[in-house]
Amino acid sequence: MQNTAEYICAYCGEPNLTFVDFSAGGQQSYIEDCQVCCRPNVLFIAIDEETLEIEINSEYEG
Repeated sequence: MQNTAEYICAYCGEPNLTFVDFSAGGQQSYIEDCQVCCRPNVLFIAIDEETLEIEINSEYEG
């Protein structure tokens, strides 16, 4: 199952939409470039297993 979620770019502050793969587990992290400023964000994703609610935090890469 896949779904989309929004995160805020750590560099420019603009909202971005990303795909979240529920089959990859409840705690995930990966790097994704901002769709606005193209700078890399480290995304930390937490999925609540009961409600399937997604929480994403972004940090500067490096």
